[in-house]
Amino acid sequence: MSHLDPGAATAAPTDARIHAFDHLRALAMLSGVLFHAALAYSPLLHGFWPTADRTQSAWIDAFAWCLHLVRMPLFFAVAGFFTAGLIARRGMGGLLRNRVRRILVPLLVAWPLVHLATSASTRWAVAEVAHPSPFLSMVREWLAMPNPPALPPSTGHLWFLYYLLLFTLLAWVGRTLGWGSGLARAMRMPPQRFALLIPLLVAPGFLLTTTPHPAPESLFPQFWALALYGPFFALGTALHGRIDWLKPLHRWLWPALFACGLAYAIFLWQLSNFDAGDWSRHAPASTALLQALIATWGTLVCLLAGLRWLARPRAWLGYLARSAYWTYLLHLPLLFALQYRMLELELAWPAGLLLSVGLTLAVCLTSYELLVRRTRLRHWVG
Repeated sequence: MSHLDPGAATAAPTDARIHAFDHLRALAMLSGVLFHAALAYSPLLHGFWPTADRTQSAWIDAFAWCLHLVRMPLFFAVAGFFTAGLIARRGMGGLLRNRVRRILVPLLVAWPLVHLATSASTRWAVAEVAHPSPFLSMVREWLAMPNPPALPPSTGHLWFLYYLLLFTLLAWVGRTLGWGSGLARAMRMPPQRFALLIPLLVAPGFLLTTTPHPAPESLFPQFWALALYGPFFALGTALHGRIDWLKPLHRWLWPALFACGLAYAIFLWQLSNFDAGDWSRHAPASTALLQALIATWGTLVCLLAGLRWLARPRAWLGYLARSAYWTYLLHLPLLFALQYRMLELELAWPAGLLLSVGLTLAVCLTSYELLVRRTRLRHWVG
């Protein structure tokens, strides 16, 4: 039974299961560095992304939006799994103390620092870059106005911490109201039937926002984001202590991967037919359902693949797992600062992508070694 059910047994997962989910969480977070770096070369986001480069490739869009549809649903599923584990081991009080130390305090400390660093590099780029992106050109025009508009405050790329806090609150409410028993009943459903139905549960989240879905960076909770990521968080909590529930789906691993690939090809074809006006409209039902299928089945494929190939402890994966949180907090201001300077270079997109990702990871991992790994900071962001 799920550990959101107050009467649930407290079966602890095996070490192998924890390694698999720990590695998956790290890879989901680190893939964010690659995703954000790739957007500089995306034709689809060329008019909107601050570091949009002169060189673009349709291959980037084909790669980036697939990653976009799976990595955060996977992250929230794994986060739900570990949340249920914390409740099982330490109770709600222990969970809340952990969330304050590991999420609330890092968010409150990192948020203004990230905002100041990103704003400073953007102001430098607006003033100094000779080949600005369309976004930088637009900001230049804004700044030339007598009363330039101010951008609303946002959580930026730290939005996931904000939603983890919201889901922790919902987990407490769900445990108090006994919602865990309903979740446990849902998990009695054969996993094959569950896999067919869960895209329908997630589709409303995609239907309530634009395509591709944005980051919910607003300071106010976005209902579409709760509807999209909430089911994955709930799935993760339900899986804690019952990983064997996924076993019957192992035979679906390759067929589901093929189905995701086919759905993604149709999704890309739909995107190619969008015009500029479609960006501000909510997703059509067919597009929302395709995205829901890719996100849910893609997440299940990642969970199955992780349990098959990432369950054994490996030193390099363990290191990435410990450094992933710090790296994710730090990466975007660094990446923007690097890519603003790279706007002046005439690099082919593969070279620019490799250089920006490599330098960003090098700085993040070096700073992790110097500032976090052997200091008390590791208890907060290590």
